[in-house]
Amino acid sequence: MIRYILNKLFYSFLTLIGVVTIVFLLFTVFPGDPARMMLDQKEDPEQLELIRKNLGLDQPMWKQYFYYLNDLSPVSLHARSGDAYTSLNSGKYTGIQLLSIGNSIMMLKYPFLRISFQKQGKPVSDIIRETLPNTIVLAVSAIVFAFVIGVILGIWSALVKDSWIDRTLLVLTSMGMSIPSFFSAIIIAYIFAFLLHQYTGLNMTGSLYEIDDMGNGKHLALKNLILPALTLGIRPLAVITQLTRNSLLEVMSQDYIRTAFAKGLQAKNVIRKHALKNALNPVITATSGWFASMLAGAVFVEFIFNWNGLGKEIVNALNTLDLPVITGAVLVIATTFILINIFVDITYGFLDPKVRTQS
Repeated sequence: MIRYILNKLFYSFLTLIGVVTIVFLLFTVFPGDPARMMLDQKEDPEQLELIRKNLGLDQPMWKQYFYYLNDLSPVSLHARSGDAYTSLNSGKYTGIQLLSIGNSIMMLKYPFLRISFQKQGKPVSDIIRETLPNTIVLAVSAIVFAFVIGVILGIWSALVKDSWIDRTLLVLTSMGMSIPSFFSAIIIAYIFAFLLHQYTGLNMTGSLYEIDDMGNGKHLALKNLILPALTLGIRPLAVITQLTRNSLLEVMSQDYIRTAFAKGLQAKNVIRKHALKNALNPVITATSGWFASMLAGAVFVEFIFNWNGLGKEIVNALNTLDLPVITGAVLVIATTFILINIFVDITYGFLDPKVRTQS
């Protein structure tokens, strides 16, 4: 089991290094001068040179790549003093000193995601810390909605196999899987927040917290979560419904299920105690994968509903070419995806020994 876990961690680490490298290369060759972006395109040679030096842009690409890895790594090397990019005098790094050799220090620190070009020198980690919880709330709400309703519809579809209800659900779920999130977001917002606003009381835009008009500060607005969670949950709902139906039908055809029916057990007890438990294994796997991808898929949904999450922040950063925010957000989403996959793989390794032997 230990070897299995180490293999998963090693390959996940290689995947993360690959993501970091691709992100670095993509945005290093990105057209435009980051120094000019920070100065709002002003031509000030002295300021431009100073900013390039502070960002390490005056160094060769291989050294910039080393700086980038050094910033992201929790264990990193730094100069004790001087004006080098990695110097502790810059005030960019906070952590615990592990080892000191001459003017070099090895530190244990939080990953440094650099500074926003557009938000008056605000650290990218602060921007992500403010917006990521809202995206997680949205993703969790959407996946819970998709899992609960999807499993119920999948069981219903399996029990009435080949009926008009079953065929209708198959058509609807096929449509749900094929409709892009940005399109369904527009349709749902128009129907439930515009045409039916007087009945639903829902708004076309809004975030988890709203400012009180009476000057009482922020207050929780859970009703703003309904439409974006519904929109984001449509595609995984469709997948979970079909997967539950097919998996349950396969399990119901097994000999031990037929034996249970032959003993006179009630159908609901056979399904609940025997069939459903085994049928949900692939459903849980699909759900975990969808949850990770929702962090990336929430971009358009958050932007359309004006949900103050990481996805909306990415769109704003793309519009203003705020590269550190874009790269930081991409890396956080990729890391979350990898961590969730590791957790699922290790969990399955504990539950099913055959998975460990096949890896």
